[in-house]
Amino acid sequence: MPLRLETQVLTLTTKHPFIIARGGQSEYRTVMVKLVDDDGVEGWGEAAPTKFYGETTETVLAALPYYATALPDDPFRIEDAELRWATMLRGNPAARAALSAALHDLVGKRLGMPVWKLWGLDAAKAPRSTFTIGLDTTERIRAKVLEAAEYPILKVKLGTDRDVEILRTLRETTDREIRVDANCGWSVSQAVRMLPVLEEFGVTVLEQPLPPEQVDGLGAIRRRASIPLIADESCRTAADIPALVGNVDGINIKLAKCGSLREALRMIAIARAHGMVVMVGCMIESSLAITAAAQVTPLVDIVDLDGAALLRDDPMAGATIAGGQLRLPDGPGLGVRRR
Repeated sequence: MPLRLETQVLTLTTKHPFIIARGGQSEYRTVMVKLVDDDGVEGWGEAAPTKFYGETTETVLAALPYYATALPDDPFRIEDAELRWATMLRGNPAARAALSAALHDLVGKRLGMPVWKLWGLDAAKAPRSTFTIGLDTTERIRAKVLEAAEYPILKVKLGTDRDVEILRTLRETTDREIRVDANCGWSVSQAVRMLPVLEEFGVTVLEQPLPPEQVDGLGAIRRRASIPLIADESCRTAADIPALVGNVDGINIKLAKCGSLREALRMIAIARAHGMVVMVGCMIESSLAITAAAQVTPLVDIVDLDGAALLRDDPMAGATIAGGQLRLPDGPGLGVRRR
């Protein structure tokens, strides 16, 4: 049954400018993918490209028609399709992740079952999600924290010369759990100096303090840290995990980095074999991409799937993090619908 590819650009706007150590913006353009079979059943996916990983909306739109030349005749042969796409073009993980999600969605719809249930998972085991506070002025950070009152776990972006001030502002405003993501913004010496500060303010997790290639530096930080150290930008695919063993406590998996749902499952298995903490994260994206990533959350320890919750108007409805608790839809496939 030949599949037909359709694409649509989604323009997403955040409630507040979303700023991290590498910069930020308010408007994001993602690409919705549809794979349609002969019976008119549609599988949906979403590509959330990031320049840091070499992708833009334009590169996604250029890559997808090429990948479409190798769409599987049998949509149930997902593993073969993903492996074939991975060898056709270097990179393009967000584009491939959208196709992967669409195939999983299509198969689940044809079988009338959620993807997480097809995998034998228990949706009730999905952890609570963090809610991210991006870089901003002191006054706006305080306002964002108060605006996010329903979320019990906050993740704050650091990597500036105001990091201590930002942490103090958060702690003066709330007693909720705080996790930190420095987005490659520190050096080893800066990170080591910040460790007692993080402890002072009760931070419970530290994510990617160094540039991605500085794996040995991550190890130096980990040996001094009293909280889990998580690799994000240093860990794109399963092939990156062996070098990280002993240098970090865990990894952050994102579909837009690793390129597919099957690769995410492989990463979870390999990380678990090494006794590592497993986290699932996201980009700024609609509930379509968030819900695709949410399918693996019953298998992980830490969830950071707030990309859609940061939007002013989410065009899709699917997984939610209301009150902080991640809830997966029970509809067939990904269980996503248009609003």
